[in-house]
Amino acid sequence: MTELNNTQPLKRYKILVLGDNCVDVYHYGVVDRLSPEAPVPIFTPTHQVEMPGMAANVSLNLQSFSCEPYYIYDPSNSCIKTRLIDVRSKQHLLRMDTDKRARPLQVEGDLSIYDAIVISDYNKGAITDELILDLQERFNGPIFVDTKKTDIAKFNKCFVKINALEYSRLTSKCDELIVTRGSEGTEYKGKLYPGHKVEVTDVCGAGDTFLAALTWAYLCTKDIPTAINFANKCASITVQHTGVYALTEQDLSTLVLPIS
Repeated sequence: MTELNNTQPLKRYKILVLGDNCVDVYHYGVVDRLSPEAPVPIFTPTHQVEMPGMAANVSLNLQSFSCEPYYIYDPSNSCIKTRLIDVRSKQHLLRMDTDKRARPLQVEGDLSIYDAIVISDYNKGAITDELILDLQERFNGPIFVDTKKTDIAKFNKCFVKINALEYSRLTSKCDELIVTRGSEGTEYKGKLYPGHKVEVTDVCGAGDTFLAALTWAYLCTKDIPTAINFANKCASITVQHTGVYALTEQDLSTLVLPIS
């Protein structure tokens, strides 16, 4: 592996992105006092921000690496995650979720036009066992999965990324299992790849950034350890920002980009 000069254009990959859709709503405001009615803070909103989340945020992060994502999701399904955030401390005070079950996705056509498939599965119904088996049979390239399912043996031909809590809930495992453990790093095949000690503002979207960076770096190098180290660094940038976050051109300029 050699290092990529950051002035070089990034290699463009065509990637099929599948998964659950979400809108992340952030109500920013201030807390100056407690309610006289109960020992709870009184939140005064100052402004609101809406951002695409779940698989949509993975797609945005892939675009950061100059990839061409083709995003398939159920348009009638859009979960809403609403957060109240104190602007001074940047702390989350409350999160309210409005969940909807998604219709199972179907993927037709020639899959050979894609360099990789990325699946962001929040177990809302979009990603079925039948779809996973169909994709593994029809697609010869790498498939990267972030899932909240507990039975993941069916993903045996995929690179599966989950976090430490999700790992503790597994009822089955698969061969290419990648477990992110926050600042400790990422575990793969019994080896821990160290994380990066940074001041964490918000972990929202860190997994999306990791998944996108892992996919792009693997396509560049065909080496999972190198891709994991790169994805760890990218995720450490995301957690320093409030809310779901897609890497910027300025972020990429601070990184040593891998290339084979």
